[in-house]
Amino acid sequence: VQLVESGGGSVQAGGSLRLACAVSGNTNTRLCMAWFRQAPEKERERVARLSHFGLTTYADSVKGRFTIPRDNAKNTPYLLMNNLRPGGTAMYYCAAGSGCSWDSFEYWGQGTQVTVS
Repeated sequence: VQLVESGGGSVQAGGSLRLACAVSGNTNTRLCMAWFRQAPEKERERVARLSHFGLTTYADSVKGRFTIPRDNAKNTPYLLMNNLRPGGTAMYYCAAGSGCSWDSFEYWGQGTQVTVS
């Protein structure tokens, strides 16, 4: 399974961005998808998760502002980010796995940079 993120960029505080995660390879198995982020000199942080059955989970820091819909036709999960804050500046990573616990994702993308000023 290969994951390629896109949609990052620079935005002012209060603005919005939509990240996409293109999934290819052996996608016959239903995958759990997630987004993580890592700011400079900080540990990787959980952001949002979309289970095999469409259940969503969000970090407290993004609840009410971020959503994780999926375009099933394109096999692409998204991360819709509204009301971005300067603390949201980070490299955002898409992850996928057959399991859905936060520490079980075996496939990772290269990341896309988001800068909030």
